[in-house]
Amino acid sequence: MEFVDKIRQTIASHSLLRERGKVIVAVSGGADSVALLAVLLELGYDCVAAHCNFHLRGEESNRDKRFVEDVTATLGVDLYVKDFDVGARRALTGESLEMACRELRYEWFFGLLDRDYGQAIAVGHHREDQVETFFLNLMRGSGLAGLAGIRHRNEHVVRPLLDVSRSEIEGYLRARSLGWIVDSSNASDDFARNRLRNRLLPLMEELFPGAADGVLRSMSILRESAAIYDRAAHDRIAPYIKDEEVDLAALIAAEPEAGVLLFEHLRREGFNRTQTDDMLGAAGRGGGVFSAGRSHVRELDHGVLRAPHAGLPAGPDAVDITLARDIFEPVRIAVTRHDVAEFRPERNPKVAYIDEKSLDGSHRWQLRRWRRGDRMSPYGLSGSKLLSDIFAEARLSAAEKRSVWLLTRDGEIIWAPGLRASSRFAITPRTRRYLRLEMIADD
Repeated sequence: MEFVDKIRQTIASHSLLRERGKVIVAVSGGADSVALLAVLLELGYDCVAAHCNFHLRGEESNRDKRFVEDVTATLGVDLYVKDFDVGARRALTGESLEMACRELRYEWFFGLLDRDYGQAIAVGHHREDQVETFFLNLMRGSGLAGLAGIRHRNEHVVRPLLDVSRSEIEGYLRARSLGWIVDSSNASDDFARNRLRNRLLPLMEELFPGAADGVLRSMSILRESAAIYDRAAHDRIAPYIKDEEVDLAALIAAEPEAGVLLFEHLRREGFNRTQTDDMLGAAGRGGGVFSAGRSHVRELDHGVLRAPHAGLPAGPDAVDITLARDIFEPVRIAVTRHDVAEFRPERNPKVAYIDEKSLDGSHRWQLRRWRRGDRMSPYGLSGSKLLSDIFAEARLSAAEKRSVWLLTRDGEIIWAPGLRASSRFAITPRTRRYLRLEMIADD
């Protein structure tokens, strides 16, 4: 079939997938995601499906989930479903609705990828998505990278359908006798992308037949040009970068195009041109903190821009440990075991108590540095809390935050020594034995 051959060629041309290794396929129930799952299975890939229920459209959201359950059962594929509270996320982060959904979705997808030892997360972006992205970025104001559009691969995220059209996708599904559902919100013009899809692009094709093909050819040329441009921009800013620190004062003094050079250096982390211009403007006023979502942050101090982990003591950011004995590196922690009858709690942030059952099974215990976006569930509080908020309440300086070590089990934060313990594995009436952990100050 021509459609299947096109996808096979796209995967091969861009080295998207290996023959072996599980693929996590994002399945919303729309035509693109159903076709993506079906064609990858037809090509012989080992797939599992992942469906996000954001509960934003009432019963329609539950209808989507039921449809995905049916179609994955028909295709004989295992399905993971995750329910999200988008409102709670936005209340914590202040993110837009679209950004909150995206962050929640990919945090979960990457967790599945790690758990299932997957090779990639496959998503169903297609040809029309490319054209829409071009115009959205054009109207927002974008550089070459934004106008070049969506990449076939972005690290572990792959887009095998990027070279096929919506009509080709629907034709493939009809030939396979597979259905799909339509999100009613797609008809609404409340979102900029919908206004493009529903009004502007059809008018453009009516007035200028073949315009979408022309835009796609332009995007291909821009991608080739961007590769040359990226190398030149990197070479220009490289003399002002040392150990992830950017000497903005020197950059401004020597480079008339400092704005575009700094933007090109930081855009892959999610910083936009307004933010990088603000960094340059603040360079002569002392400092500031700039963030792109929850994953990337830069601190400006006396004209030097650095990542939050810059200036950490030498050594690894994470160390595997065992709680079978005292810990001496990277921080000293005394570990003792007790019967619950001996339990005498003390209000000391340098001491934590953990139910011995937390050691059951095979788990990875680590001490690691704080990362932007880290959360824990502090003992005595309901729900989770950002570590950055706990740091703020403790009035920690930037240097003190960088020096904190966190005790984790399978990635989950159990204790921030010297600050707070988690409610996970706390002592309960069912506890029989427990561990007492005490952070010991250096001699």
